[in-house]
Amino acid sequence: MSKLLPADFAYGFATAAYQIEGTPAGANRTASIWDTFTHVKPKSGHKRVADDSSGDVAADSFNRWREDIALLKSYGANSYRFSVSWSRIIDFGGSKKAAGYKDPANWEGIKLYREIIEELVRVGITPFVTLHHFDLPQALEDRYGGWLNKKIVDDFVHYAKICFESFGDVVKHWITTNEPYVAIVTGYGYGIHAPGRSSYREIADEGDSSTEPWIAGHHFILAHAHTVKYFREHVFPVHGGTIGITLDSSSYIPYDDKPENVEAAQRGRDFQLGLFADPIYKGHYPASVKRILGNRLPDFTAEEIDIIKGSSDFFGVNAYTSSLTRDGGHDELRGNIETTFIKPDGTQLGTQAKSSWLQDYAPGFRLLLNYIWKTYKTPIYVTENGFSAKSDVELSLPEVLHDTDRVEYFRGYTNALLAAVVEDGVPVKGYFAWSLLDNFEWSDGYTTRFGVTYVDYKTQMRYPKESSQFLKKWFAEHIGRE
Repeated sequence: MSKLLPADFAYGFATAAYQIEGTPAGANRTASIWDTFTHVKPKSGHKRVADDSSGDVAADSFNRWREDIALLKSYGANSYRFSVSWSRIIDFGGSKKAAGYKDPANWEGIKLYREIIEELVRVGITPFVTLHHFDLPQALEDRYGGWLNKKIVDDFVHYAKICFESFGDVVKHWITTNEPYVAIVTGYGYGIHAPGRSSYREIADEGDSSTEPWIAGHHFILAHAHTVKYFREHVFPVHGGTIGITLDSSSYIPYDDKPENVEAAQRGRDFQLGLFADPIYKGHYPASVKRILGNRLPDFTAEEIDIIKGSSDFFGVNAYTSSLTRDGGHDELRGNIETTFIKPDGTQLGTQAKSSWLQDYAPGFRLLLNYIWKTYKTPIYVTENGFSAKSDVELSLPEVLHDTDRVEYFRGYTNALLAAVVEDGVPVKGYFAWSLLDNFEWSDGYTTRFGVTYVDYKTQMRYPKESSQFLKKWFAEHIGRE
């Protein structure tokens, strides 16, 4: 048995438009819900971003994308996963005039992304394009409530169609949407991400955490499935290519062997992963989710199930951490479970990141990859995996570039990936480290860094960290040759 990854294995880095681009009005872009969320506070005055920042400048990749592609090349990447901004692709500057009216394409934005894609291809880097990474256009939120209204399905397909027409001859790998679970739970449950809706009035002016997350999630699934249907009927026959969705999950490990804790770990998977994966790959919601939510979970029609089931060519997963899981708690957004990093003997599961929710525990990554393959029988792309090292914010140049904790994290997770592929037979087709650059980390703002490249936000200078060189060397040694 070969101890190498397949020769066609996709290795690279991931980014997202709002987190790196900046220049919010550039190329005729209109506002997204994250522009509004970061600039308009709720009536309570609640602080929405840790440092009161926004993505207005971010890593300035709108202007520095050529420099960023050069970084990718220098890191040995053969692939790059990035998102395009819906608000730069579609011109929302006009008003909706009549039934059936569709907002026109924004050719300035399309030209920008076309140049980026063509440069990637020119230097031998395969583009993996994500259509939606949290940044819903504010115009659609204003018109009909965004993801809370089924009208979003037609608008999403319209947007995707323009992307397919504009880039489909050169882009062969498409992801419809990123982490819908995070989008619905943080955006409509806790209210800590855009659009900032929640039942908690100290956080949000509007929202219902008991119903809105599940309505929004339902529409995410429909928008994804109808987009894939269009792709398979109209794009694939002409250009070929592959399309899927990126979901996210911790590795839920039972705290001990008590049956209620074993069941709780599965319930955690059902809510975070299965809420979307089960309809898409199996054709129905998980039983535990239906049991807890009851009639608050919308139903799919038989016709919708026919479109949804099997609507992903691969299983995209963003995987960062593991949790020891117990039965208990009253947070139904997570399936009424309790999670901890503290083992029964009182020791920590792994090395603590700067992010409170993240510890380094590579065996859990291997377990998760095996679970996905066993449960859904679909080839996997690891579309994000990374670590926020404490050294990123505790040290300054040049010491910050010695990101030892991140190197050790990647060492463990890449070896776990290799073991899952060559020893367990899990068909993982690609791996994208999060992130190419330090960037705007949503509600953490710029107080947390995940990049393998240090960005000095005052000068926008880029400085490779040791983790970038570790990954370059590791994948050069572990991807097979033709």
